[in-house]
Amino acid sequence: MSLSRQLTNPLTLIALAVIGMVVIDAMLLGLFQPLENFFGDRMLRIHAAEQIPDPDIVIVDIDEHSLAEMAAEVGRFPWPRSVHAELVEGIARQQPRAIIFDILFSDPDLMRLEGDDYLAEVLSRESHMFLPMLRLTDGNDAGGLSLGEHGRRLGIMAGKAAVEDARVAMVLPLPALIKQGHLGAINFLEDEDGVGRRYAIDIDAYGWSIPSLPATVSRALNYPVPDQENIQLSWRGERLSYRRIPYADLYQDLQLQRSQRPINELRDKIVIIGSTATGLVDLRVTPIDNAYPAVEILATAIDNLKRGDYLRSVPKWISPLLAVLMVLLFLFGFRRLHSPLKVGFRLALFTPLLMVAAYVALDSYRLQLPLFAPLAYSWLFFVAAALYSYLNELRARQRSIAIFNRFLDPRVVGELVDHGETVFDMRGEKREVTVLFSDIRGFTTLSEQSTPEQIVALLNDYFSRQVKVIFHHGGTVDKFIGDAIMAFWGAPVDDPDQAVHAVTAALEMSEALLAFRESLGESGTEFDIGIGIHTGPAVVGFIGSENRLDYTAIGDTVNLASRIEGQTKGRCRVLVSEETRQRCGELFDFHDHGSYKVKGRAQEVRLYEPRRS
Repeated sequence: MSLSRQLTNPLTLIALAVIGMVVIDAMLLGLFQPLENFFGDRMLRIHAAEQIPDPDIVIVDIDEHSLAEMAAEVGRFPWPRSVHAELVEGIARQQPRAIIFDILFSDPDLMRLEGDDYLAEVLSRESHMFLPMLRLTDGNDAGGLSLGEHGRRLGIMAGKAAVEDARVAMVLPLPALIKQGHLGAINFLEDEDGVGRRYAIDIDAYGWSIPSLPATVSRALNYPVPDQENIQLSWRGERLSYRRIPYADLYQDLQLQRSQRPINELRDKIVIIGSTATGLVDLRVTPIDNAYPAVEILATAIDNLKRGDYLRSVPKWISPLLAVLMVLLFLFGFRRLHSPLKVGFRLALFTPLLMVAAYVALDSYRLQLPLFAPLAYSWLFFVAAALYSYLNELRARQRSIAIFNRFLDPRVVGELVDHGETVFDMRGEKREVTVLFSDIRGFTTLSEQSTPEQIVALLNDYFSRQVKVIFHHGGTVDKFIGDAIMAFWGAPVDDPDQAVHAVTAALEMSEALLAFRESLGESGTEFDIGIGIHTGPAVVGFIGSENRLDYTAIGDTVNLASRIEGQTKGRCRVLVSEETRQRCGELFDFHDHGSYKVKGRAQEVRLYEPRRS
């Protein structure tokens, strides 16, 4: 097929239309992104269920139980800062690797200022204390913190393009606490659908890098920190999967003279003090849960950096490229297999295999592949191409039925069409056939006594009777030539007994003639026919133009059958050749009429008259 015909092929046009949708969607619309996120999140949940949180990360949890237990002793939350100071003192005695607050101490406790001083004093003695801050993205930066003046003291580093007089709106811990602790931002990064899948490493602000709290902790503990803006989180289990110690239980135990808890349960641990209580509304939407505690998101980010197993995202152009390649692959499949069912089976098999491959990439390489859009576009192309193929096949089937019905028994037509044969499958082939020619005798006298309308009606009646006989014996009606009939056996359906069927049909056509003559009365006494039959090779198939195709047989066999029919005049009604007689065996009595010279043949032809045994 030439390139121009390939490009204008309907299946190619469907593929190009789908590819156009891929490009437009990738550049402008993002129609499949919500579904990509949905299925990606489902895979993340499945993967997370098999992941074990780092046992060295422990959350001291301000949970519902702690809020109730502490209410009678220190009042409702927020508790005095002295309570947190006492807790830190007790934890520090066990020599943890780090103590991290997921609580913003941004405002002074005006009713209990001594508590703020006590907390500042305790933090000043600890070298591995970490406190959160918050970058206000919707704040008034113009009235915010001067980065040139205070940024470096907060751990905010200037990049090459840093604006020296830049100001940033931020929520910071109390100044007394800033002096003692390492700081990091705890901004929640959410995608366009409101789901948090990533955690910041460094937040850019006018060329300054504001470190996140997980990044600050990791750098202080000498964990490798990637040189990128954020990481895609690799989740661990369901919500509340990290080891948690209720705040109240730990605090109350530390007040005892003799601890009831293990003496060094927090030794060398990374301790995060935060809340999972629903009432404190520190919950976020994540792929794992719609109410995921922010403190566990922080724990997950530190866990990922500690192990270095955060997820890697592929470039955005990978998804549309994969979609285009898959559409082209299945376009090739349609052209190669010529069967929507076979292509659909391969696509149905390919879909789960690709999902398994995506899961293996996620589990083994921490690589999240965007596969929904490529699969969706592949199925879209398949449905459109399969629908076109079905409608095209339906049209071809209907056309084939209409054409086949002109020269075949409807039962044979059904068999051919059910096997998928079309007019395009039978363009021409050499086969052995048995050709029958039948011509009318004595028709001139009858036509002189009838009107044109009567002649047409008479011929239609006669042809209908004879075609019925031919069809009954499996013959193919080639054409009507004036008042003559040409038929053959052996194509398009193979017939090993083609000669027997052709001779039987000729004898029944003779009998049908007698019945037809009786219907004509005295006017039909001179109405007769001659039938000639010959068996031999011929080229059979559809011949004609695009708008007019006829299934016919051509060759010397056809010409000889016609000449034999001409020899019946004055001799008998049916004559067959030596080749046909031999293929009939002993099923008929054949009367030998001798050899005759026929036009177009140098050698004489021996002819026989068949009679029923």
